[in-house]
Amino acid sequence: MCVLLASALMFVDTRFTRMEAVRAQLSTLVAPVQWAVSMPSNVLTWGSLALSDQRALLEENRRLREQILTLSHRVQHMASLTAENVRLRELLSASDQNEVPFITAELLSLDPDPFAHQMVIDRGRRNGVYVGQPVMDASGLVGQVTAVSAYSSRVLMVADASHALPVQVNRNGLRFIVQGSGRYDALTVLHVPDTADIRKGDLLVTSGLAGRFPPGYPVARVAEVVHDPGQPFARVTATPVAQLQRSRHFLLLFPPAAREADEVAWDLDLTPEAVEAARSLIGLPADAEAR
Repeated sequence: MCVLLASALMFVDTRFTRMEAVRAQLSTLVAPVQWAVSMPSNVLTWGSLALSDQRALLEENRRLREQILTLSHRVQHMASLTAENVRLRELLSASDQNEVPFITAELLSLDPDPFAHQMVIDRGRRNGVYVGQPVMDASGLVGQVTAVSAYSSRVLMVADASHALPVQVNRNGLRFIVQGSGRYDALTVLHVPDTADIRKGDLLVTSGLAGRFPPGYPVARVAEVVHDPGQPFARVTATPVAQLQRSRHFLLLFPPAAREADEVAWDLDLTPEAVEAARSLIGLPADAEAR
């Protein structure tokens, strides 16, 4: 009966146009049934797409987070390299390579003792470092080497209370002794006469006396000059120009030995007879220069 009914409807639909309206009304009646029948399939499809999109979003979010972390690490590393490059450029311009030979060094560690201002650098005996060698950063004098091993060296900073060196005022050439005060931001200028021409802001540079430090390198800047009535000496405090608490890269200077400089001066300014007389007077052997 279903086959006969379907055949009859198909025949009538092809022969008469009235069946179009009937088909439209039947489609309207059947539409809710079709929607209800297709709803489980549509729900499954929507759920699959939703889960798939969420999974893709989560995966993309994870990738983006990893990329952000990677880029952030690179940016931080680039910032560190940029700052290090600036410090190295400043360090290389701190000294004239044609005047005093030098090598560069990097900070390894600081002395944990709060009353000692010392550090360890990554250059040692294999690099030609010796006890008493001057150490500088990009701004000024840091200190001198006090102990040397094969691959590292210990440096005594100018701020240490046991460190002192001869300096002179860059403005007028007055010579004094500067001693560490045990603080990174203060040095003491010793035995300054009350009438001495020294002012706040004066730059103190190495005088070159005693042959330990080459002359002309900045050490400190006068921060305070106190005149006590009735006292023969003024109290003078200076601030180191070197970045003692922040520098990580340093220069190790190789100034010419004082003895060699004296012998060169003798040879240039004195006659051979005067040189021989001076040698015999101080007890220097005649073949000392050859040796």
